[in-house]
Amino acid sequence: MKKKSEFQQQREKWEKDVEKTLARFPERKESFVTSSDIPIERLYNPEEITFDYDKKLGFPGQYPYTRGIQPTMYRSRYWTMRQYAGFGSAEETNKRFRYLLEQGQTGLSVAFDLPTQIGYDSDDPMSEGEVGKVGVAIDSLKDMEQLFDQIPLDQVSTSMTINAPASILLCMYIAVGEKQGVPMERLTGTIQNDILKEYIARGTYIYPPKQSMRLITDIFGYCQENVPKFNTISISGYHIREAGSTAVQEAAFTIANGMAYVDAAIDSGLEVDQFAPRLAFFFNAHNQFFEEVAKFRAARRIWARIMKEHYKAENPKSWKLRFHTQTGGSTLTAQQPDNNIVRVTLQALAAVMGGTQSLHTNSRDEALALPTEDSARIALRTQQIIANESGVADTVDPLGGSYYVEALTDKMEEEIEAYLERIGNLGGAVQAVEDGFMQREIHQSAYDAQKRIESQEDVVVGMNAFQVEEEINPDLLRVDEELEARQVSQTKEVRNTRDNQRVEVCLTDLREAAKTEDKNLMPYILDAVKAYATVGEIANILRDEFGEYVGT
Repeated sequence: MKKKSEFQQQREKWEKDVEKTLARFPERKESFVTSSDIPIERLYNPEEITFDYDKKLGFPGQYPYTRGIQPTMYRSRYWTMRQYAGFGSAEETNKRFRYLLEQGQTGLSVAFDLPTQIGYDSDDPMSEGEVGKVGVAIDSLKDMEQLFDQIPLDQVSTSMTINAPASILLCMYIAVGEKQGVPMERLTGTIQNDILKEYIARGTYIYPPKQSMRLITDIFGYCQENVPKFNTISISGYHIREAGSTAVQEAAFTIANGMAYVDAAIDSGLEVDQFAPRLAFFFNAHNQFFEEVAKFRAARRIWARIMKEHYKAENPKSWKLRFHTQTGGSTLTAQQPDNNIVRVTLQALAAVMGGTQSLHTNSRDEALALPTEDSARIALRTQQIIANESGVADTVDPLGGSYYVEALTDKMEEEIEAYLERIGNLGGAVQAVEDGFMQREIHQSAYDAQKRIESQEDVVVGMNAFQVEEEINPDLLRVDEELEARQVSQTKEVRNTRDNQRVEVCLTDLREAAKTEDKNLMPYILDAVKAYATVGEIANILRDEFGEYVGT
């Protein structure tokens, strides 16, 4: 009989102590699980964690990038502090951008209003009542010029949360840079440009999947040759999580969508190493700290393996999963809104400990309205305090080697890969979206989570427990109700003062190019933008040729 190791003997002695303790102090629950229903053991030990260091972990900056994509991570430079902002008119949002830059923000992130996101101008009847409400209203190049007034685009990286009309807004950004004297090859930033998650979780789509994928790969091809420093897509799990998915589903569905974009780009004739280094990701950070850290580490490892082994990418930059993180908007409460500062701090810390490249921290009042200037400043200060006062950025992957974190990373990887196999068996992400598979999975998870909250199995401090009598009436940001009329007037003025003959020629050329399948549409859209054709006019040409998608 094999002799028990000293560790096993100590473990057995400890377990007897546990039995005595439980007799007096039972545990709080019968079982402990993460948000993804992964069991959490009472204790994790070295003999229960078996892995090949080179294969599973490696060193930071080296394959498989579990411990981070840069050798020194934040010891060299902090993550980009990129606060998401946009409301009302371009002029108002420009003031907020400049304020945040003055406060130490290191990158811009643009929120567009709903009409812009679905390709309607402010004077379209479909836009009534929505202009400037959830983001900035952008109708023409004139608005974009105002948005970036006195902001040098050769010194600032800009992220734009835009999807169906991403090609149009990117062309506007290129045109503004040109007017500032900044050539497009020097522009840096990211466009979200992730249409698949719109069909799954968010809903701001315009065109059917096939035609939408064409626009995305046209952007890949155009930027690879002309705007090489711009991230051509931000493959987004954030909205999937906001719709109610688990952490595992968020990572799995995002990676599956990423594979669909890689497949589409290769099918369009691009070589994988031509476009893959500019792919970026966008994840959520929720309150279960260790699960979030493990999610980021597992996603990096899986993506590296997929790109190297499945797609045979040879450039190490193609293997790296670079990601932006935003704290969880759906976790914030209208009740006791100051509690949200604590939630956001916890979530931001998880993103940093998980190795994010850039970060947005939500404001305390976002469960009620767009953030005020004071709330936005506190959210930014949260990042700055984590960076400069906590010490967590002083060593690389500080949780690496934790028995719990490594075990949870492995389990997250296993669960994510199981989903990827199911999606692969369905024919890939596009087919899974069209079949409604991901949507059904998210709906079920959201329903289960809501039941746990209503039964108080999951405690939400201030909402279903630890309530106080309060009048929820903080100072909120109010969008000027006169904005819509002013924006409509400005858009009409643009149409009256531009060279309309030139606009008509550009739109006709775009229409003819859209009728073919072999022409990249970006140069035609850029010409139209420079002629001051509006977002709606350009989007409507493509609506005519591509049709509109009707959800399942």
